[in-house]
Amino acid sequence: MADSRLLLDGTRITDHWLTVPLEWRNPTGESIQVYAREFVGAEVLAKGEVHVAGLPCLLFLQGGPGGKGNRPAKLSGWMAELVKDFRIIMLDQRGTGLSTRLDRHRLVARGTPQEQAAYMRNFRADSIVQDAEALREQLGLRSWTVFGQSYGGFCTLTYLSFAPQHLDRALITGGLAPLSGHADRVYQHTYRRMTSRNAEYFTRFPEDRERLDAVISHLRQNDVRLFDGSLLTVARLQMLGMGLGGNTKADSLHYLLEEAFTDDRLSDTFLAEVGQRLSFAANPMYAVMHESIYGMPGEHATGWAAERVLAEFPEFSAETDQPLLTGEMIFREHIRLDPVLAPLYQAAEALAAVDDWGPLYDLDQLARNEVPTAACVYTDDVFVDRELSLETASRAANLSVYETADFHHDGIHDDGPAILRELLSRTE
Repeated sequence: MADSRLLLDGTRITDHWLTVPLEWRNPTGESIQVYAREFVGAEVLAKGEVHVAGLPCLLFLQGGPGGKGNRPAKLSGWMAELVKDFRIIMLDQRGTGLSTRLDRHRLVARGTPQEQAAYMRNFRADSIVQDAEALREQLGLRSWTVFGQSYGGFCTLTYLSFAPQHLDRALITGGLAPLSGHADRVYQHTYRRMTSRNAEYFTRFPEDRERLDAVISHLRQNDVRLFDGSLLTVARLQMLGMGLGGNTKADSLHYLLEEAFTDDRLSDTFLAEVGQRLSFAANPMYAVMHESIYGMPGEHATGWAAERVLAEFPEFSAETDQPLLTGEMIFREHIRLDPVLAPLYQAAEALAAVDDWGPLYDLDQLARNEVPTAACVYTDDVFVDRELSLETASRAANLSVYETADFHHDGIHDDGPAILRELLSRTE
């Protein structure tokens, strides 16, 4: 029997656990645990259990890779909107949250770097979708709606490829993945988007260019350590550009740079927050597995694509006079200097060398898709490029695109209810 309890706002949360194969192609081999949390709103509960049982279910697939399901203290935003009409199932994708975690301890215990890389190959979108199907069957559901944000949208496209018969509709925000091609293409688009986003940011806050230059100059002349003891390099500092992927996060970067210095040294306030923003301690999968989500059959190994493509965009080089802020690009240095990730450096090298990835998408199935599907594409998204998103949309049948320039990649956190109402209206 699943355990249930109430949040302070009256929302009922119920735990769901299931055991699944580590390797779905070997169902009798090693197994792992997968966890999901179900949310039923207070207003719905007030109508009685018969009403609750009759509600359709919506599976939410979080961004990542390596992002766990939301942990709200009370429902708000898009969850408060959707819980009126759905039982929301929040999956901790394998490797995250309360599911069997993929972290430095478990990975190192697997053995050699090659064995660690082989283990990580079981944590991509194809396995996540099979886990979701097992969960759906355990819940006794014929079908459900799937909503994928960012990487969750990538997983939703995989779902549409391999198990569309169990989807009522599919909703995607900021997550129309490229369906083919090498990872290099992704980062060529990403660097171009980040060039524009840097220009926009420093036009809004011209004083921040001077502040950033001062911090960079200080790093070049001094050995600066974060509070975890790791060296703060220019390339690591540039990762603060991740904040440019959101509307309000860009403003928070401005506030951070305002407090960079105390007299002639970097302030403790600045170093503490920079350390928090740059650390992958809570989500090692994001850094170590990031490029693997673009690994395609028939393509060369991803081979540290973001780091290689950097040569085409020298304005982002840590050696240039005024380097631009980077975004969703992971370099060897980011892993090697992070105390949590350093033990996984050789495994990351082995994963980057994999050149026989299995398929994540069925292009023929997507071309004849019958599941009502709607996707929100953010015009200036620096994480999931607009051009590549629209290319994907053109290759999938029955997919309606809602494009907006009002939000960036995290639009559902700014005005999720409005975005979801638009997508739902397009799939009715």
